[in-house]
Amino acid sequence: MNILWKRSIYAGEIPAAAALLTAGQLVAFPTETVYGLGADATNVDAVKQVYLAKGRPSDNPLIVHVADVETVERFAQPLSEAAKKLIKAFWPGPLTMIFKLKPDALAPEVTGGLQTAAFRNPDNEATLALIRAAGRPIVGPSANTSGKPSPTTAQHVLHDLRGKIAGILDDGPTKVGVESTVLDLSTDKPAILRPGAVTPEAIERVIGMPVQTELHHVGAKEVPKAPGMKYKHYAPNAQVYIVDRSEDWPEALAWAAQQDVPMGVMATDDILTNNQIPANCERFSLGEDIQSASRELFAGLRHFDTETEIKDILCQAFENKGLGLAYMNRLNKSAGQTHFSV
Repeated sequence: MNILWKRSIYAGEIPAAAALLTAGQLVAFPTETVYGLGADATNVDAVKQVYLAKGRPSDNPLIVHVADVETVERFAQPLSEAAKKLIKAFWPGPLTMIFKLKPDALAPEVTGGLQTAAFRNPDNEATLALIRAAGRPIVGPSANTSGKPSPTTAQHVLHDLRGKIAGILDDGPTKVGVESTVLDLSTDKPAILRPGAVTPEAIERVIGMPVQTELHHVGAKEVPKAPGMKYKHYAPNAQVYIVDRSEDWPEALAWAAQQDVPMGVMATDDILTNNQIPANCERFSLGEDIQSASRELFAGLRHFDTETEIKDILCQAFENKGLGLAYMNRLNKSAGQTHFSV
C-alpha cells in the first residue's frame, strides 16, 4: 500500500495515518528539516522494519520524535537546567538532544544498545498532530535509502521507499533542508555530534557555557550516539567535487568543459550568472545564500541522481561557520571529502 496524503487535507487524514503507526506500520512524515520515516518508538517489531526499509545498520541509533516535553520525561532521567533552557528556546525546532535514559525505558533497537537516546520536537504542525493522535513517540530517521541524499519532498520519499512503507504525509518541500543539530547532554560537557540549523553560538548563548563541536566521527568499532557519525551519508551516484572559492570556478568549469561526458554544476545564482557554463554542464541553482543553499543541497544531489549520464558534479562550498557548518558537513560527506584542485 502507498498512500500520499496532501497537507491541504491532512486534518482529515491524521487519524488514518496514526492508526497505521499504532498498528506497527511505517508512515513517512514531514518536518522543517527533512522527511522522516515514522514508526512507533515503543514497538520493537515496527522499529526493526525501519532498519529493513532503509537498509540502515542496526547500530545506528534513531531519533525519537515527541509532541511535548512530558513524553521525554517519561523515558529520560531528570532533565538538567541547561536542557530545560534549550527546550524553552528551541522547541519545537531543529534541535535534537541526547539524554540519559531511565532503566529499560526504550528498546535497544531504538538506542543502538546505548543507555542514552536522542529526542526532538519537530516544528511541523501536521507531524505534531500525527504524534498526538498516535498517542506515543515515533522514531524518525530520514525517509530515504541509507547512505543516499536525505529527502526534502514527499516525491523523494516515494523514489526511495515506494512499496516499502504504508504512507506519506505530504507537506511540500521542507524549509531548512538539512537535518537537525544533535546536541549530546548526557555528559558533563555539552557536545554537538551533528551540526544543523541551531548553531553552537546560539546554544552557548542560552546555556551560558561552551559547547564542543569536533565530535562528528566515531571509530569503526564504536557505536555512534547520533545518526551521521559513522557511516557514509548523503552520497549521490555521481562523484561530487567541492569548489572551495569563488575564484576557483573559472578553472573548475574549464576542466568540466574538457570532459567528454555531461557534468552537473550546483552553485548560487551569482556564480551561475557571472561564469560561462560549458555546454556539457547542467546547472542547478542553490539560490542566493547559505540559507537557500542548505535548503536546496539534497534536492540538487537527488536531481542529478535522476540524470544517469552525469558522473561528476561540481558543487559550491560555503564558509564553515553558522549554518555553513551544517551545509559543509553534509557536502563533505556527499563528496567523500573530495575537493576540486586547481
